Parts: sequence; structure tokens; C-alpha cells
Amino acid sequence: MTISTIIAALEAFAPPAYQESYDNSGLIIGNASAECTGILCTLDSTEEVVNEAISKGCNLIIAHHPIVFGGLKKITGKNYVERTVIAAIKNDIAIYAIHTNADNVIKGVNNKMSDALGLKNKQILAPKSNLISKLVTFIPLSHLEQVRTALFENGAGNIGNYSEASYSVEGTGTYKANEGANPFLGEISFRHEEQERKLEVIFPNYIQSKLLNALKNAHPYEEVAYDIIPLNNENQEVGSGMIGELEIPTTEEAFLGKLKEIFKLDVIRHTPLLGKKISKVALCGGSGSFLTKNAINAKADIFVTADVKYHEFFDADKKLIIADIGHWESEQFTTDLLFDILHLKFPTFAVLKSEVITNSVKYFIN
Repeated sequence: MTISTIIAALEAFAPPAYQESYDNSGLIIGNASAECTGILCTLDSTEEVVNEAISKGCNLIIAHHPIVFGGLKKITGKNYVERTVIAAIKNDIAIYAIHTNADNVIKGVNNKMSDALGLKNKQILAPKSNLISKLVTFIPLSHLEQVRTALFENGAGNIGNYSEASYSVEGTGTYKANEGANPFLGEISFRHEEQERKLEVIFPNYIQSKLLNALKNAHPYEEVAYDIIPLNNENQEVGSGMIGELEIPTTEEAFLGKLKEIFKLDVIRHTPLLGKKISKVALCGGSGSFLTKNAINAKADIFVTADVKYHEFFDADKKLIIADIGHWESEQFTTDLLFDILHLKFPTFAVLKSEVITNSVKYFIN
């Protein structure tokens, strides 16, 4: 099996188009056409992880965080990034990162955190807009089902938990085939009227080229009439953070204790307790302080995230609790997420979880 086959499975789960503009997800090191000998899943790709991959016969590392985040002007081994890159290249180890695109999909990193906490009624905390469009086309009645099925099979018509969603209405289309045309219906130089269906489907923007190819291949007309209409609708399955509800509301102290137990925390940095029950929980793996206002607006009782700066704690404004559990700690289940995706897709292939704890933040507790 080639590395590109594995990449395709990951990108079907978390399309690269959903990564943030500053990110560097994707194949960072290696040849996608190379045969894969084994996969090692990890949160971070470091020198130790590369050595682990070598020892376990894995030539592909799937990491959450990109080892190359900014540009590299020199590769001399002067820091851990350059040393990791050198070690991977020398030992023919490919490194693929699936970062903010895995954060932004509804079944991604934040869902894994939510499951660990047992949340129900889960939703994206800050859904993204301008990610979907509507395709409108006109089809002779004889080929309606053929075209509609082709569009569905290529990713159109998905709305939440529903698929194959479309709308159609019947009308009369007209056209005149000019010299040199090869009309499916009608005659050269005569205006033709045809009973057609106007078909509408929505689709994620990143599949537009693929969808138009499918439309043109399935449609009988020589020239296919269609409209692409960008939509401002929020995509409820793509965005930042997540919010959900506890099965049974609990005290603030009990919830923090549960948080500490589940995420195996030495310490939790948090704003003052408010003396209220915890029922609605907002969260964001990694650096999520930019979502504090979203959590407040969603009426969350607590917002669990990481990397909160001193002044950002004030943004809680006694409207909720901010709990900073640490970056690595908040995303520690991502390795399991990556393993589960790949093991389900390739059950007989060598997919392993890294045993290296890459967390570089320690706490002195006396």
C-alpha cells in the first residue's frame, strides 16, 4: 500500500481545505508514491518519535502538529526541528501532519475530548461560514436520475446527518444549436423547447472541480448549463471548539476533579469558581482562548482549553469558568483518534501508537 492511499483516508476524514490559513498540514517529508511499511501515530513528530518509527519498522509518521510550521532557511541540525527533519530524511521516514483540519471537523480532536468527558448533544462551538455553495443545473427528464445520482456519489447533497438532499422543479428550457454544434436534442438552426428539471444541491467548496466533472460526464447535453452560488450559511460540521451537556449536572469542584482524573492532570489553572452547577461544557483542544466569547454566548458554565494568557483569564468576566488544562494534556487523545481512523480503514495493516510522551511541560509539585 502506498503512502498516498493512507493520506487519502486521512483527507477524507479531515479535508486539507479545512485547515487554518497559518497552518502547514499535509505531507511534510517523504514521497507519497512510496510503499508504506507501517504507520506510527503521534501528537508530535520529534527525534525520539523518528527513532521509534525506525525501531518499529514504520516509514510513515502521522502527527497532529506539523514539525515544520514556518519556513526553514537552513537545515544544519542546530535545533530540534532541523534535527528531526534530517533524521527523517536520512532514514527515509515520511511525516504527515493533520493539524487544524482535524481540529475543525465535527468528529475530530474536540469530539474526542467531548467523548472523554461524556458530553451529549454536542455541537461545533464556532461554526465556519462561506465553506459551501449551491449547484444549480438543468436536465432533460430522461437523464434526471442519472445526473442526480452522479452528483450524490461525488459528494453533493449532504446536510448534517442527511445525505442525497436536493430540490427540483419542472420547467421548459429553450436553446438553438448553431452550425458546428452536436445537439443531444433538437436540430441545427432551429430553436428547441425541452421539458427539463431544475436541480439544486449544496456541496463543500473544496470538491467543486470534482463535482463539475461528474456533472459534465453524466449530463447528456454537449454544453451543460449550471450556476455556482456561494452561500454564507454556517457549516454546522466544520468549525472551532465544541459544546455539549453533562448527563447529570455537577458541582464545580466535582467537575474539576473529574477533569483532573480523566486527563491525568497535575494541575488545572482556572478562574474563580462561581458557586453554580456545571451543566453545559465548552472546550477546545490546544490554544483556544480566542473562543471565550463564543463559550459565553453559548451559555457554557465552563470552558476547557489550554495556553490561556494571564489577561485572557479576565475575559471570563464572572460569566463562566475558564479551565486551562495544558496543551499536550488537552490533545493527548488525538493519537487514539488517528489510530482509530486508520485501523478502521486498514484493519490488517501495521498501525501503531507512539509510546513516546512528547509533552515538554513539567510541573514541580512538592
